[in-house]
Amino acid sequence: MATGITWYEVLGVLPTASAAEVKDAYDAKAALLAPRMLAGAPSIVVNAASRAQQILDAAWWALGDATRRLAYDDAIGIMHAGEGLDRRDSDPSEPGWGTSQADVVYGAGGAALMGGLMALGDFLGPHAAEPHHFTVPDIRGLFFRECTLIVGRMGFHLSVVRLTEHPMPVEGLVVGQSPAPAGKAHRDSPLTIQVWHPPHTSP
Repeated sequence: MATGITWYEVLGVLPTASAAEVKDAYDAKAALLAPRMLAGAPSIVVNAASRAQQILDAAWWALGDATRRLAYDDAIGIMHAGEGLDRRDSDPSEPGWGTSQADVVYGAGGAALMGGLMALGDFLGPHAAEPHHFTVPDIRGLFFRECTLIVGRMGFHLSVVRLTEHPMPVEGLVVGQSPAPAGKAHRDSPLTIQVWHPPHTSP
């Protein structure tokens, strides 16, 4: 659970959140991606918003159903009242996890989508020696808070470019990045992200 990013972090809730709190968090973030919020936005924003909605939907698929949420919690090692101290031996970013197991935790669509994010686990997990270079993850479509979690864990030096001149006071969406996804970088590299907010409009 310490590696990569969890669906709880995607929604901005704690693992102890109630079902109602999970739903409220999903609805609040999805509302920022509504067509009225994206009216007139450039294609880079529309594309990132589409990916963001897929990420949110995958998080809701995993956490919005009580049975799937329990399976997910078990997969990432979250304990519940009355459980013992045993943990499972691996997590979804580790070897030994097959497609069928990932589907249980993430759903068929979510498994493919989360693959890119869970690849971070390979970098963020313990290593005998730190790698000199690694593949830059695709963080477009994440909201700003989740992006900073990843950037902080990976050790990037973050630089933020805000694209909206008069933004609404809501969480921004990461719509662009440099270096580009799949490029090579090393720990302590600079990472510049472009963050878009829905523009504030006069009544």
